[in-house]
Amino acid sequence: MRAAASVAALFLLATGCRNDSVPAWGYPELGATLTALSRTLEEGCAGQAPESCAGELDRLDALAGRAFTEVLDHRLLDTAYVGARNEVDRARELRTAAAARARAGRDPYPLPLRRAVEAERLAYRHLLAALERIRTAPPPEAGAEPV
Repeated sequence: MRAAASVAALFLLATGCRNDSVPAWGYPELGATLTALSRTLEEGCAGQAPESCAGELDRLDALAGRAFTEVLDHRLLDTAYVGARNEVDRARELRTAAAARARAGRDPYPLPLRRAVEAERLAYRHLLAALERIRTAPPPEAGAEPV
């Protein structure tokens, strides 16, 4: 009976010394969002005409918005992320303008629209890299809490 009590006491002592208030490194929700963002980025627009990629790129924007919410929830916002997000916004504006010019013209596959779509996809790759750096970095308060 004493052995079971001492094992239980040691177990409680060992588990009671953890700091459960610090989020686990890797942020699983953000990781799942980044996986979906990466998969959509790789699979989206494959073999499609540039003007039909708008839906896929809008879907990427919804996932990026969800990632932004998770970054804010964990207070992980940094300048690299802000710069990458601004790059995505500029590329989206260019694509929207190029799509409007393409609709006004007769060419179904205009070069400026293709370039704008590729520029937006590249901007999303930069955003994905910035988010991955944020996700894998240790929490800001790691090691600051006494055990």
